[in-house]
Amino acid sequence: MSPSFPDKRREVRRAASGAVRVRFANPQQTEIEGRLIDLSPSGFRMLHTCVALAAGQVVEFSHIEAAGQARVMWNRVLAQNVETGFFVTGVRK
Repeated sequence: MSPSFPDKRREVRRAASGAVRVRFANPQQTEIEGRLIDLSPSGFRMLHTCVALAAGQVVEFSHIEAAGQARVMWNRVLAQNVETGFFVTGVRK
């Protein structure tokens, strides 16, 4: 991070890879697939192509290490893709 944007993360993230599936209603049921970028104890970041996700939106997710419910915290639109950060609100067992 640059000095003007200090890292405010409270948890350490670790690199991860693999497929991620996210499902949500907006207003119709939508499912997107993307690639896992990193994980923390309470969240994850994925790369995908869907611009319909909005901050605050609650989704169902599944990836190699967990499945459950998460809240969209932020989106970063890149040239060809979108990065989204999620906060996990519940894990299915």
